[in-house]
Amino acid sequence: MANLLDYLRWRGDLPLRASPFNPVDNLILSVLAYVPFDGVVPSSVTKKGPTIAEAATTLLETGAAGPAFRDENDLLLLSALAASVRFGNMRLCAYESVLDPEREKQFAAVTAMTGDGHAFVAYRGTDHTLVGWKEDFNMSFMSPVPAQEAAVAYLEHVASGLGLGPRLRLGGHSKGGNLAVYAASFCRARTQRRVRAVYNNDGPGFDATVIAREGYRNVQERIRSFVPQSSIIGMLLEHHERYTVVQSTESGLMQHDPYSWSVLGTDFITVKQVTDESLFVDRALKEWVGAMAPAQRELFIDAVFDVLSATDAKTFSELGGDWLKSSIAVAKSLRGLDEATRKVMFDALKLLFKAIRENLPAIMQKRPQ
Repeated sequence: MANLLDYLRWRGDLPLRASPFNPVDNLILSVLAYVPFDGVVPSSVTKKGPTIAEAATTLLETGAAGPAFRDENDLLLLSALAASVRFGNMRLCAYESVLDPEREKQFAAVTAMTGDGHAFVAYRGTDHTLVGWKEDFNMSFMSPVPAQEAAVAYLEHVASGLGLGPRLRLGGHSKGGNLAVYAASFCRARTQRRVRAVYNNDGPGFDATVIAREGYRNVQERIRSFVPQSSIIGMLLEHHERYTVVQSTESGLMQHDPYSWSVLGTDFITVKQVTDESLFVDRALKEWVGAMAPAQRELFIDAVFDVLSATDAKTFSELGGDWLKSSIAVAKSLRGLDEATRKVMFDALKLLFKAIRENLPAIMQKRPQ
């Protein structure tokens, strides 16, 4: 099956004036937000920033950001974008990247001038840091989280800096999709009127109170959500917008990888609905979270990440790099928990197993004998 890289090989020579912006273009620019453009793309809002080709040359030829790339596919994508007629001359600006452990905030975004009268505001999803993942889990009891507030401020900054000319498309993968929807929902009315489309690529939803807000309802028809058939991340929390189910070449949680999404022509290959396994996980997690008060969720999540932080690891790669050392540190931290914290963790895990037990029969009945 073809993927994003194949799409660039086959259709990268077609400018937007010959083949208009499509859902695959959205995912490509959303994934571009993972590229570490520090020192290459200016933080200022300008229509004269470096082209994707120029930024790629700086990064790839100097090796300035080699170790900071999320994975090898992002390097391949950047190289293919630079060589393409469709994307190579798009200009980049307003790059911002913040990691703040004190505020438990991980945020990054970049804006691409697509050359068809629009700017694409791309929000980065969760990186490999424990801080980034902690902020994701904080969404279960906190609204807004710092990255969501930053997403709104960033959109207003870009909209103001570009003037009234370009219309706006917003997008992101994983948490980046959530940030795109949140920014479109809570920006000022005059900015919201310029938003043509919002793309959420397997990003989590929101607390019910966010869904009920007027700002969300105002943009709901402009939200285009895409999830793979066994989606887990994209089914979390509440979604009221319609979503398109994309075929993936991976299985389970690995379908979250955007490079596994199948492409045909100018669109994704789609299927009718998510799998029974995805629905099972969705129901079980929603029941689990719903069974805990927000304060209990906060205590549980804080306890889990306090235990992980005892390893001194800053990323999950570091956590798994010396598994024996990390395991010893985790075990020691668990033993050091006070009685009240241990009870919170034990009660939360009991509720999780209860939700799994109650939802498992439904999926087992659907399996072929």
